[in-house]
Amino acid sequence: MAELFDNSQVKERVVLVGLDLPGQMDAQASLDELEALAETAGAEAVGRVTQRLDRVNPATYVGSGKISEISLMIAATDATGIICDDELSPAQMANLEDALQIKVMDRTLLILDIFAAHASTREGSIQVELAQLRYRATRLVGMRRSLSRLGGGIGTRGPGEKKLEMDRRLIRERISRLKEDLRGVEKHRDVTRRARQRNKVPVAVIVGYTNAGKSTLLNHLTDARVLEEDKLFATLDPTTRSLVLADGQEVLLTDTVGFIHKLPHHLVEAFRSTLEEAKYADILIHVVDASSPQARMQMFVVYETLQQLGVAGKPLITVYNKMDQVTDPDWQDDLRDSEARAMVAASVKNGRGLDQLKEEIEKILQDDKILIERVFDYAHAGEIAVIRKYGQLLEEEYRENGIYVRARVPREVYARISF
Repeated sequence: MAELFDNSQVKERVVLVGLDLPGQMDAQASLDELEALAETAGAEAVGRVTQRLDRVNPATYVGSGKISEISLMIAATDATGIICDDELSPAQMANLEDALQIKVMDRTLLILDIFAAHASTREGSIQVELAQLRYRATRLVGMRRSLSRLGGGIGTRGPGEKKLEMDRRLIRERISRLKEDLRGVEKHRDVTRRARQRNKVPVAVIVGYTNAGKSTLLNHLTDARVLEEDKLFATLDPTTRSLVLADGQEVLLTDTVGFIHKLPHHLVEAFRSTLEEAKYADILIHVVDASSPQARMQMFVVYETLQQLGVAGKPLITVYNKMDQVTDPDWQDDLRDSEARAMVAASVKNGRGLDQLKEEIEKILQDDKILIERVFDYAHAGEIAVIRKYGQLLEEEYRENGIYVRARVPREVYARISF
């Protein structure tokens, strides 16, 4: 058996390295986000280096002349590693390792590490390990050398060093077993989803950029008691809770993992089954951190990721959260969402906007229902039970010639009622 390394948490001191590329997010803003990710992973950013380039250097990520500047900053700050703001190729990682003689990490490894720390369900753990192994399979040699420099820290959670010592054949076998386990979990998820669809309980899925306030919204609407922290990816595993609206209609609310700029494709693939909950939603609730200077970019990232998942044409409510922190009086001019059916200005932590959000959910659900007003023969009283179960019974009166009913029912239920 391969020797195990000490996997205890190490407070790493890291230098952040990013590129200012044409058509990309502002480099400093992207490094701000990278620093927040590093903090969530337990590291301290002690410096940052950026370089303006037309394209990424295929050999060393940054230009060769920039490496000496990074080396000087490492020495000046007593850093234990560097984190690059993009996913590095195995060659780039190995070349930077050789040039700097220090631990080299990238954005993908950092996000994978955070996910490994926050996955608490069996499905989440399987998905994270699968993504980690896919990432590490092509980097075994370089990462073994890199991670051996420290007894723990970023990149050593989850599968850990033991699995890094496996040869590629063993990793392939492990990936195959994880895929099989994931198929079993997905099968269970499909059964649950079909049961919900049979019961005709509408589903609203909460989506948004990480740390926009999705879990806070779920907690305030349903008392879900999901972890709330001012950190990126504070919660990972999806949570579903029931919400009863003022008109008596029950809605299932599902929180999803947050999206992020440069979300690693390993994670999009591994978490596809979880993220695809949005495909089967009746309503999407898009939570936006309106106080963020990068709010417009974050909205774009969310829609781009939803497009990758094939989610389109769903009724959408945009919730502009953290309005208590917004100082720009013209914020709506910049953030107006042409995709949204409704827009709600909110401060979820303070309870502002929640009643309006519930009203907008009611309106959308009512729009998808057909109003019926008729007298049912007593021989067809069973139809009223169907209406009561799947629709919204507004009025019911027993008359001499039958049962008078005024109700709203889903279109598919309307088609099943005998007239």
